[in-house]
Amino acid sequence: MPTVVRNIDQFNAYFRQKSFHPLVSIGDLSNAAGSLFEPTDFGCYCVILMENSFGEVIKEGTSLRYKPGTIFTAKPGEVISLKRDYSVKPRGKMLVFRPEMIENTGLGRDFYIFNYFDYEVYEALLLNDSERKVMLNCFANIEAELRTENDELTGHMLRLQIGQMLSYCRRYYDRQFDTKQLRTSDFIKKLEKLLDGYYAAGSELPREYGVPSVAWCSGQFHLSPNYFGNLVKKEAHISALEFIHNKIVEKAKSLLIEPDKSVDQIADQLGFAYANHFTRLFKKVTGVSPTAFRKRDTI
Repeated sequence: MPTVVRNIDQFNAYFRQKSFHPLVSIGDLSNAAGSLFEPTDFGCYCVILMENSFGEVIKEGTSLRYKPGTIFTAKPGEVISLKRDYSVKPRGKMLVFRPEMIENTGLGRDFYIFNYFDYEVYEALLLNDSERKVMLNCFANIEAELRTENDELTGHMLRLQIGQMLSYCRRYYDRQFDTKQLRTSDFIKKLEKLLDGYYAAGSELPREYGVPSVAWCSGQFHLSPNYFGNLVKKEAHISALEFIHNKIVEKAKSLLIEPDKSVDQIADQLGFAYANHFTRLFKKVTGVSPTAFRKRDTI
């Protein structure tokens, strides 16, 4: 069974360091006890910068042999561990903050933009040299605030600095989407081809899976839904779900031009369990019902 870390004191015990705040801490991996790298749910949001390569990170059963300068994230409830190379001394930083730190705050309200906490381990963030310096500075600023005597602004300042670090991570992920071997423009073309194939003549996919979902599409690219969604948003400037819906409606329009099938039959062909769900989506995208579109097109 994995270890479950229930408070910041328990986290700090791995580093033999005192607690400066009950909800936030930073650990230096070079000072960590070996048990830190055993399967553990830290009960916190974690941002981990690996400054050198000393093993293989495992998150929720999936592993990655990473490069120096890689950032991993984890959220409460996720189990992470590291299969160590004992010939290399660990170097890196680990920020943890309890969920209570952001509850009912501006940072908590905006936390949805940091959905990389839901990424798979193989979708980790690889920093360039200048980005590593910025992130190390973020760690240093948070650590300096932790060591400053607590006052009424301590929580506010920590949230600002955590928010800044997380925002830099989001910016660097956007850069990674642009520079990754899988270019976003090629990615969109492949996604369009995937959806065209989904509805190609003779395809059994709509009957088997229904309407294509974000989860199904992301799985075809071996990406997590959130990473996949951010790639789509980066190139197409709409959400992955909107992109899929637009392609479904595009296919529906071509079917509605043909008079030999009813709206119910077209809905079934497209994978909708209920025709009214198809009608609702079509009207949401086009502003008219399928029946009205068909009549307008035949005038």
